[in-house]
Formats: sequence, C-alpha cells, structure tokens
Amino acid sequence: MLNWVDGIPADALSVKDRGLAYGDGLFETIAVRSGRAPLLSRHLHRLSDGCQRLGISCDLAMLDAELQRFAAAVGDGVAKFIVTRGDGQRGYAPTTTEQPRRLLQSSAFPTYPPEHAAQGVRLFPCQTRLAEQPLLAGMKHLNRLEQVLARAEWQDAEHGEGLMRDTSGRVIEGVFSNLFLVKDGVLLTADLSRCGVAGVMRAELLERAVSRSISCQVRDIEYAELLAADELFLCNSLFGIWPVRALASRDWPVGPLTRKLQGIIRDLGY
Repeated sequence: MLNWVDGIPADALSVKDRGLAYGDGLFETIAVRSGRAPLLSRHLHRLSDGCQRLGISCDLAMLDAELQRFAAAVGDGVAKFIVTRGDGQRGYAPTTTEQPRRLLQSSAFPTYPPEHAAQGVRLFPCQTRLAEQPLLAGMKHLNRLEQVLARAEWQDAEHGEGLMRDTSGRVIEGVFSNLFLVKDGVLLTADLSRCGVAGVMRAELLERAVSRSISCQVRDIEYAELLAADELFLCNSLFGIWPVRALASRDWPVGPLTRKLQGIIRDLGY
C-alpha cells in the first residue's frame, strides 16, 4: 500500500491537523486502472468545488499532476485522496495561515460479489436519516458519521447496500452510492441540494444518458414513488452499476434501461 503526504511517501500525520480534529476537509475515492483514473476530471471538479465552498486553498493543476503521478505508481487499485485545511490551533475558527495538507492512500479494489452487478442487490432500509444542510450538500466532506451509523445497521451478507432518506423522509441515496429510479422510461435521481453526495458516476451517467436522448429528471423523490418504480439501481465510481432487486417486501426485475446503462459505461472498465 502506498501512502503520500504532500506529494512524498510518508506514514505520519500531525496531531494538529484540522481534518482530524474537526473533519475540516474533503476526500475522493478514485478507481485506478492500468495507471490511469478514468473519471479523474470529475473527481478534480468536485474536489475543486468543495475546496472553494469551504474556503480551502486549491491549486487544481498541482492536484491533477500529483494524482496522475500517484495513479501511475498504483497501477490498478483504489486511490483515496484527502485534502484538509492543514494544521491549526485549538478552536473552530480557521485563520488565513493554514497550509492545506494532501494525503494519498492506495488499496486494492474491493472484492464485491460479481452477482451484485449481474443479478442485483437487496437494499437495506436504514433508519439513520441524513440531516438537511445546504451549505454542505453534494460535497464529499470528511464527516461521514451518518454513513458510519447507517452502515452499522446491518451485518448480514444478504443486503448489498442501504437506502438513506433525509429527515423529511425523501429518498436521497445509498450509504456509499447514488440511487436512480426508472419510471415509464424516464431516469430519475434525487435532488441533492439539501444533503447527500453528488457522485462522479452519477454525473457521468446523467451526461451519457442525455447524450443518448434518454429522458432524465433530477428532483425530490418520495418513498412511495421509489416503491412504484419500474427499475432501481445504484452507482458509484468503484463498482459502476448495481441493479436493485429488492427492498423490504418489494421486488424488482433487472430492467432494460439498467442493462443499457451498464453497457454504456463498459468503456470505463466496469
């Protein structure tokens, strides 16, 4: 496993880092294949946007070059890229003197069962709700405690992912993925302006669907609408697309649009 801190191999982190103390930072989980990250530009765009929103200094060209060097060193696997505000003093208030810190870690691809993509997964109905906070919505910030609590709700191998809703009951996403519905040939995914993570695979699928004249909508989705959907699937940048075959007592077939979209992203290595 490779570990870099600020562009050089290292295994230690300052105890003063605000990412550790307050979750003051962002991260990206990036699939690397043959020394390249197919969705790197989308990861960089989201990271840059998040840094701007949090007021963390970001040299996009430098991050791009560093990530490409790291991907070449990884070869095949997962690169986790963390950007924190850097070292700080006690207290929440940031100053203008912090120097952002960059952490890169590599790992092997997770060993998901191939049946998840081929036959679909059962979705666990999580009780943990996502808080509505528009200032942080869409970002992949370092505070993932809602996801930690939600993932702890099931231990069995029967469920491949969990469904997360917001405090108003609206359908938002999976614990570690985004969620799409298909109804009457229309591709639907949740509005993430209040909470949730705007995934890079979600963005890629929306763009490719629109370019192929597939009707798409991004809007609020109620739980009853999810249950009435014709197809359901999950996506993220590591596993691509997983059909959803069941949630509680509701079952779905693996639908034709889900299969079509799986084929559309095959060129990315999924």
